[in-house]
Amino acid sequence: MPQNANRKPFSELAATEVAPDHSALRAIRETRGYSIEELSLTCGLSSNEIADIENGKDADPSKLRRIASALRLPESALVTPAVLMQPAENRSVS
Repeated sequence: MPQNANRKPFSELAATEVAPDHSALRAIRETRGYSIEELSLTCGLSSNEIADIENGKDADPSKLRRIASALRLPESALVTPAVLMQPAENRSVS
């Protein structure tokens, strides 16, 4: 975790309310004190993959779980039934 990271717990309810389209992931990441590069190193995804998720281009549940774990969020904060129901052509293959 970056030294400047916010250690305060992020409300599961707040995360679920703001993250259904994952565009709010950037706000969550920044609130936690992570740059894209730091989150990339922490969760093992590339910076481009994280940027794609933040921009709504990718919602692969396995990637979302890795990000949630790195940000110490409950999986349900990022992985919602709506994401799991997306057509396969809207999800990238890892």
